[in-house]
Amino acid sequence: MKENRISRQEYVRRVLDAYRKTPGTSGYIRSADRRLAGQLYDQQVPLSAVENAFVLAAARRLLRPENAPPLGLVRSLHYFRAVIDELLSLKVSQDYFCYLRGKIEKFMNMRGKQ
Repeated sequence: MKENRISRQEYVRRVLDAYRKTPGTSGYIRSADRRLAGQLYDQQVPLSAVENAFVLAAARRLLRPENAPPLGLVRSLHYFRAVIDELLSLKVSQDYFCYLRGKIEKFMNMRGKQ
């Protein structure tokens, strides 16, 4: 894994920082989250795949019909494990994740102005 040139400690820190900043999460890191981040490093999961999974899951949760009931906060990194696994089995252009980041940013900005 090319991205594993960073240390395990740096990988875990970056995963947890990205998780904490993902819209719809509680922002609280539990010891189980730290363990899972370490396991992802050990399994050589690319950091970009983890970050893209956060983007995809956040987009799915935020960009829903206006009349849909609100969803509760994500309280565990484990919530994203299935999305990480999904992305590892797909070939998706980085452009798509850039597009989703823009959509999320626009949504968050519009929501902040209400």
